[in-house]
Amino acid sequence: MSKIGLIISREYRNRVVKKSFLWMTFLTPVLMAALIVVPIWLASIKDDEDRVVAVVDQTGLYVELFDGLKCEDCVFEVVREQGIWNMEQGTGSSFQVSDFSSQFSADYLAVVVIADDLAMRANAVTIYSQKQFPSSIRRFIESALEDYVEEQKLASYNIPMLKEMIEDARVDVRVTTYKLSEEGVTTSDSDIASIVGILATMLIYMFIFVSGSQVMNSVVQEKVNRIVEVMVCSVRPWELMWGKIIAVGLTCLTQMALWAVLTMMIVGMAMGVMGIDMSGLQGGPAAGMAVEMQEVSALGEHFEVLWSIDWGFVAVMFLVYFVGGYLLYSSMFAAIGASVDNESDTSQFMTPITLVVLFALYAGMYSAENPDGPLAFWCSMIPFTSPIVMMVRVPFDVPVWQLGLSLGLLALTIVGTIWLSAKIYRVGILMYGKKPTLKELIKWIKYK
Repeated sequence: MSKIGLIISREYRNRVVKKSFLWMTFLTPVLMAALIVVPIWLASIKDDEDRVVAVVDQTGLYVELFDGLKCEDCVFEVVREQGIWNMEQGTGSSFQVSDFSSQFSADYLAVVVIADDLAMRANAVTIYSQKQFPSSIRRFIESALEDYVEEQKLASYNIPMLKEMIEDARVDVRVTTYKLSEEGVTTSDSDIASIVGILATMLIYMFIFVSGSQVMNSVVQEKVNRIVEVMVCSVRPWELMWGKIIAVGLTCLTQMALWAVLTMMIVGMAMGVMGIDMSGLQGGPAAGMAVEMQEVSALGEHFEVLWSIDWGFVAVMFLVYFVGGYLLYSSMFAAIGASVDNESDTSQFMTPITLVVLFALYAGMYSAENPDGPLAFWCSMIPFTSPIVMMVRVPFDVPVWQLGLSLGLLALTIVGTIWLSAKIYRVGILMYGKKPTLKELIKWIKYK
């Protein structure tokens, strides 16, 4: 064990003092913070000059609506001058597309043409522009016209207080879910639980690939440089493999922890320096999707749901499956690295493992909708997919026997995989010259 400790210490120190490690450790949080702060900062910048959208109302029914109407990104101007469009006696006005190209393009962002009564023909609105018209403004126009036409139609019925009665009849139904347990009644929300599980799944997936690739590349480099031939004179091959796996895992955990801490610090400082007020941001994709702002009470309910999740249990299970998945796949990556002579030869061995991990990721995503379904259950039991899929189910209170069975199968598979990988590793690190076949790998395993 002392030799393994020495290998871990050596590998860990050599990795954390590398310039590449230091650069990535401190540069990545800056980039991640920029991806968060810059879009928010740009969205908070207000354009001093309002863009003007011309309105040609051929019906004369909507002049009152657009006269002086403003939105966050533009102002509307009703065009009334004769000659801007061709006048036809008895039929109102006929707007020509060429008129916008010649007369409007210099002064207006676009022109909105209303050709008919929208209560009779709802698609009688056309927008002309020389550039791609912003969808946020288009949605604003649609909403304004819909509300205006609705008010006019309600007024045409000549029923006193009709609008007020309709508004009073509208009911915003909200369903609150509760979870019953021995501790009592707590608020629950499957959507929030799914988000927590998916985030944990994504973290494990990324960690397996990043760290596993590092283990494989390290083994390949030592084999190519013939350093491993000197090292195996002092330590056993399985000790060398174990030390490398543990050291790489600790290095990745250190780097990820620094990324999280530094990113939050940089984002907080950047928002403070720039004076960004999140409450002042409006519009954006959320507005485009017609999602209303949640009320303070609803936001409080979400926080209550978050606090109702057993974060201690989730953290413990995350760490267990985190370590389990890493040991399982990193041992495979180490065996692959020992079986080849250069990094370009690793692709043929990497493909099956990559497909399995990708399948586990997709299975986890689909399992979020039905965490107790057949797909979620079986993929959380199969050791090669359980480290990724089970984390989707953990926030939904998985039965204890299922957790025990999953962890037991995973532990047995880890032991078997490490044993097989060690057999391949001890022979492969000293083999050069050709790519091993499946038959040769079996011989390496049987070799005593």
